[in-house]
Amino acid sequence: MSKAHFGLVGLGVMGENLVLNAERNGFSSVVYNRTFSKTESFLSGRGAGKSISGARDLKEFVDSLERPRRILLMVKAGGATDNVINQIAPLLEEGDLLIDGGNALFSDTERRVKELESKSFGYIGMGVSGGAKGALEGPSMMPGGTKASYDAVEALLSKMAAQVEDGPCVTYIGPGGSGHFVKTVHNGIEYGIEQILAEAYDLMKRTCGMNCDAIADVFRHWNATEELCSYLVEITEICLRTKDPIDGSDVVEKIMDKAGQKGTGLWTVISALELGASVPTIYASLNARVMSSMKSQRTKAQSILKEPSAFSFDLGDISTGMSPVMDAVVLSTIASYAQGMDLLLLASKEYEYDFHMPSIAQIWKGGCIIRSKLLKRIQNAYNNDNQLSNLLVDPWFASQVQRRLPGLSKVVSCAAQAGIPVPCFSSTLDYINSYRTARLPQNLVQAMRDCFGSHTYERVDKEGSFHTNWLD
Repeated sequence: MSKAHFGLVGLGVMGENLVLNAERNGFSSVVYNRTFSKTESFLSGRGAGKSISGARDLKEFVDSLERPRRILLMVKAGGATDNVINQIAPLLEEGDLLIDGGNALFSDTERRVKELESKSFGYIGMGVSGGAKGALEGPSMMPGGTKASYDAVEALLSKMAAQVEDGPCVTYIGPGGSGHFVKTVHNGIEYGIEQILAEAYDLMKRTCGMNCDAIADVFRHWNATEELCSYLVEITEICLRTKDPIDGSDVVEKIMDKAGQKGTGLWTVISALELGASVPTIYASLNARVMSSMKSQRTKAQSILKEPSAFSFDLGDISTGMSPVMDAVVLSTIASYAQGMDLLLLASKEYEYDFHMPSIAQIWKGGCIIRSKLLKRIQNAYNNDNQLSNLLVDPWFASQVQRRLPGLSKVVSCAAQAGIPVPCFSSTLDYINSYRTARLPQNLVQAMRDCFGSHTYERVDKEGSFHTNWLD
């Protein structure tokens, strides 16, 4: 009996779809799940009639693979991944390769790469984006580890990945945990854009009295533009138009306003703090999810902390895409990308990942959750200037800021007067205004720090560190 080209551990939805993807692209496969009943169910269902076999235990699984073995792990991040690695490692031989396709913390991946490479096994930490549909039809994949390990699976991954006009949506990201770091930042950007679109929906509903179908019409208009044509805008329209089969009402309005999170948004913010990156739009989206979890407190507070008096303002009309709101969404989306890319640049230097920024933009153009037409502009910006300090100063993006800033400012000002929270819009406005200000008031902060703690300060008129006896 011939041995399989590819092995998968973990038959969750993503795992199932990825192995079906591999098989469709010509790679015979063997699968293993902790509970064999799950394996049997898959093989008799979605895997029936395909070049996919199942194993009852890890030894049978490993023995069923051709050498060098290529094994994708799709298990829960953290301790569960370590447990599987500890169980399977004694069964592997020199040259075999493990690929962790979960949302792992990049520092965990750094550790695992060092441990397994020291045993002559290959290890790749690979971010996978695209959800269940993307995993089946072609995801965006972000593999990191040694270049030799990537070379061993490049043919497989290139066929499984989403395809865009300039190639497959996969590339070698860099050493160690770089692939999972890029996926973490991808998810941080995703958090930002999801909150941005939610704020636009809330504004249109609460200030204009628009129903879900009318708001969906605006999203359809936006999705026809270069600036906002994207997967997330597309599915937002779909969500807003979907009706409850029981009574025909809008499903969105029946969903509890408590958003979940799986840690990657938090990891993005923590990494930004550690590296000194400014990511206020992304942080605001994370904090909005935290605030949403405080449902009972918010409900009680609403009865105590009264809203402002009714306030009306003009957000434009549907035919023009509610232009001030569109301005706010475009600039906040750009800011979310800009902050994520800035974080990647800082990580590239600090961790010696040597990211190729145009390639990262390229592999996000298809398959992944944050795919959009803007990524072509981002790719071009870094191709034109590989020393680009921030997307906001690229000529095309700078022109967007200049043209749309009045609309963003109007939306934030009016929302504040109406008592409607717009954390991402507000944070974006502060981010842009801060970034374009040559002299910020932190000179006074430095004076206070020196006054109470003798922390010293620099001067604008001479070199060196200085201290003033402020209280004498």
